[in-house]
Amino acid sequence: MQSRPIRTVAVIMAMRAEARPLLEHIRATERELPETVGPLPIQWHDARVGGLNVVVSVNGPDRHRGVDEIGTQPAALNAYVTMIHRRPDLVISAGTAGGWTRHGTRVGDVFVSRDRFVFHDRRIMLPGFEHYAVGSYPSVDASHLARALGLKEGIVTTGNSLDEALDDGRAIIASGATVKDMEAASIAWVAEMLGVPMLAIKSITDLVDQSTATAEQFAVNFASATQRLRDTLVEVLEFCEDRTIADLAHDR
Repeated sequence: MQSRPIRTVAVIMAMRAEARPLLEHIRATERELPETVGPLPIQWHDARVGGLNVVVSVNGPDRHRGVDEIGTQPAALNAYVTMIHRRPDLVISAGTAGGWTRHGTRVGDVFVSRDRFVFHDRRIMLPGFEHYAVGSYPSVDASHLARALGLKEGIVTTGNSLDEALDDGRAIIASGATVKDMEAASIAWVAEMLGVPMLAIKSITDLVDQSTATAEQFAVNFASATQRLRDTLVEVLEFCEDRTIADLAHDR
């Protein structure tokens, strides 16, 4: 896998509004899921970016409330269905995320995942389960990609709440994470089981350690962050063309 050229990339996203700028830019067309997977809300969109086959897979809407299915459960389901049926050479968890001013992060910064993905809200205080709860699933080494595109790198931590509780904050500090989202670690769990290389591209909408509420920051900064995400994803996909997984870490 490390020496084989990347031909197909699956970009997994939670929110339709996060995906829309990218889908429009790369002129993606929607594709139906196989009947064998059942009536799932997952939405596949196919495109070509240079020589790459690109699958943008969005979690889809909740059938009862109509809102986007965000969080770890829909992300894991989407990841499994997409990896099994589309057989990507690389998976990218893409979307918006939170950061912290204590790390010098600013709204609009875009991060590439570094080293590992972890969970911060799974507290299982039983012998042998503590480390299972945190997770620690590998990220592709994309340090060369990050340098080439001028992107920041950081450990991504995942939880099922938009804000940060006190216990979450302690777990995040202990893990060394600098990016907080609601999907990446669950996608990484699936990717590790299936042996599919994975990284994340996350655009910062909110700074967790500011006094303004997270939801308010998210609403104000969402549009600009998704535009920045679109531009970066296009650059990342173009960078991947004619490269291998190993090339993302090292210059040729």
